Amino acid sequence: MKTIEQKRKTILENLEFVYGKEKGEAIYEQVNSLVDRYKDKSLSLSKQWVDEKDIMVITYGDSIKEDGKAPLKSLKEFLTEHTEGKINSVHVLPFYPYSSDDGFSVIDYLKVNPDLGEWEDIHDLAEEFDIMFDAVINHISSQSDWFKEYKSGNPAYEHFFVEADPNEDYSTITRPRALPLLTKVETNRGEKYVWTTFSDDQIDLNYENEGLLLSILDILAEYVEHGARYLRLDAIGFMWKKLGTTSIHLEETHRLVQIMRDVLEIIAPGTIIITETNVPHKDNISYFGNGHNEAHLVYQFPLPPLTLQAFQTEDATHLSNWAGNLESTTEDTTFFNFLASHDGVGVRPVEGILSQEEVQAMVEKVKERGGYVSYKDNGDGTQSPYELNINYLDALSIPGESDEKKASRFLAAQSILLSMMGVPGIYIHSLLGSRNDHEGVKETGRYRSINRKKLNRSELEEEVLKEGSLRNLIFTDYKHSISVRTEEKAFHPNATQEVFFTDKRVLSMKRSNVQDNSEVTVLVNVSGDDVPVTITGLNQPGDRVKDLLTEQMFNKDNGTLTLTLSPYEVLWLKESNE
Repeated sequence: MKTIEQKRKTILENLEFVYGKEKGEAIYEQVNSLVDRYKDKSLSLSKQWVDEKDIMVITYGDSIKEDGKAPLKSLKEFLTEHTEGKINSVHVLPFYPYSSDDGFSVIDYLKVNPDLGEWEDIHDLAEEFDIMFDAVINHISSQSDWFKEYKSGNPAYEHFFVEADPNEDYSTITRPRALPLLTKVETNRGEKYVWTTFSDDQIDLNYENEGLLLSILDILAEYVEHGARYLRLDAIGFMWKKLGTTSIHLEETHRLVQIMRDVLEIIAPGTIIITETNVPHKDNISYFGNGHNEAHLVYQFPLPPLTLQAFQTEDATHLSNWAGNLESTTEDTTFFNFLASHDGVGVRPVEGILSQEEVQAMVEKVKERGGYVSYKDNGDGTQSPYELNINYLDALSIPGESDEKKASRFLAAQSILLSMMGVPGIYIHSLLGSRNDHEGVKETGRYRSINRKKLNRSELEEEVLKEGSLRNLIFTDYKHSISVRTEEKAFHPNATQEVFFTDKRVLSMKRSNVQDNSEVTVLVNVSGDDVPVTITGLNQPGDRVKDLLTEQMFNKDNGTLTLTLSPYEVLWLKESNE
């Protein structure tokens, strides 16, 4: 662990790399002043790192609503009353005033959207849960004061945005969406073109300007002061622009993330930075830096499409091969695992893992099950699938089958999320067994709305508590799996993960925590078949193993375990002396 002085030295080195020696030194003095201003507030978090008890729910601030009450209050009450302490962390998606993209076009970084509540509601939530704030710092709303000041000619904001010449060659630039890269705007200095990676309402910020960087660092520090334990850096890969390059994952971007980490670790030790980069695995894990100096967590983007593909084909081969080849992280880093989110299921992360034919097969099944497909511009006039827009439960379900079968298959998939090395993030609609929201798509005209339904609290509670309903089946069993997982040291985010082969229809792996001498063998049947499995080398003391989920006992024979997995069965096996 670096000392504060070593962190300050690294901040200076990174500033000099990004801005040059002279300018970097000048910016460093201002960063130091900011750091000292917040450092004296004693913002250190009591918990310095994650463990097996860290389970995060991902939700909009108004995913659960009721009349006459701020949605943030309803969210806190529902989670507190119905998850019985099994969830300890909440990612509240952007809760700031916004103009589009369901919150990701932020108008004011330092205000709470009054439709959701106020800062006091965020503070109350943070008293019960560890909170993840979104830092949507690649871009800001066209309706923000910052952009209005830019257009009016305020010199303080003149260089807060990336002006560009539309006659230049932008063919090398990586484009996440099939929309124009530049947007024409009228300013008091005449017509200008500004860089808009995602939409004409999301104006990219210019990190070449030191005033912008200092403003962003100040905002991140205020988020921590407001109770954030985690800071999610949204779309961070696009932060630095340079013609003639892809303008994604540039070294300047990595250095800026490293500056943010060092600043936050000085003013609030225990703060965790998570980078959101929906890209192939090699690029994604580059945000770990050297394993100690950049993001603490990175999103595990291949997991959602590979898990979906395994259950759709009833073949876990690709999932097993990928999981088996995951490199261990350092003690300072780990993965953030998820299956569903407010966005769709990205397919770019499985480039080089699944063939185009296999991706297309997923696309067709998603369409058959009521979903949609979003496409990206390849830069050569062609398009390819970028994201599958569907509720994850429906993506896994076969039309016409029973709720019990839907729940069984879905919960088996969710068990993979809970079993993997890293911290699990559970989308609230997965926890609650929600379905496709086609009305939402019709209302907004956006495919992603299919998995963003706003739930009426009283109706939700009635369904969740109704024995035998789909919501009840999923919510009840999901909570049980979580409660078992959080008591096992083998599921520590940094515990080792060893994948082994039993049958192509089964994901088989061992999670081991050497420090606590704890080991769990995970078996997940991704098929509707009965699958016989033989496991050798179980040489720990005792003649039996116990399934932690059901407490069922299995006998070993000279270190060999033979059993048959029923359709979509999940076993978490641990040596037992009982």
